[in-house]
Amino acid sequence: MKRPSKSFEIALSAIACAFAAMALTMGTYVDVLLAAGYLLAVFALMVPLSKEFVWGAALAFLGASLLAFLFNIGGILKLVPFMIFFGLHPTVNFLQKKYVRKLPLHLLFFVIKALWFDGVLLFLWFMLGPLFGLEELTFYPFLQRNLYYIVFFGGTVLFALYDYMMFLCQRSVNAVVRRIGR
Repeated sequence: MKRPSKSFEIALSAIACAFAAMALTMGTYVDVLLAAGYLLAVFALMVPLSKEFVWGAALAFLGASLLAFLFNIGGILKLVPFMIFFGLHPTVNFLQKKYVRKLPLHLLFFVIKALWFDGVLLFLWFMLGPLFGLEELTFYPFLQRNLYYIVFFGGTVLFALYDYMMFLCQRSVNAVVRRIGR
């Protein structure tokens, strides 16, 4: 099978970038759709990876983040989780699946990614929590006392499910994009 041309890589990455930027912009303007916007943007970033265009996916991530930032200057705080975790996660999963073959290394990668996710949760709690007024919650003292337990146990279990589902979603995106004739 011949290698796709650079113009095909650029076009596929640009389409993914545009769709991800639209999804992120939609999610930041309509608060209820923020999680759906993240998820659609992650799916869009999986499209170049399905053709093994790692640089295309990286540039699509940067472009989508920049465009979403420009369209939502007032809502930049809503884009921070995407920029520091969710947008980079598909590329890390692709590199793990492609280059890591032994089970102990897969487990090490899982631990590193879980710690990354837990660190992002802690960052969001300490940096963005005061901005969103989380101190006013009635159960805030309980959360503050048990924060590390909640994040490291609950966050790791949640991440394990998310990571497994993202591997399955990448497989589905690969099957759909495989139908493209190039």
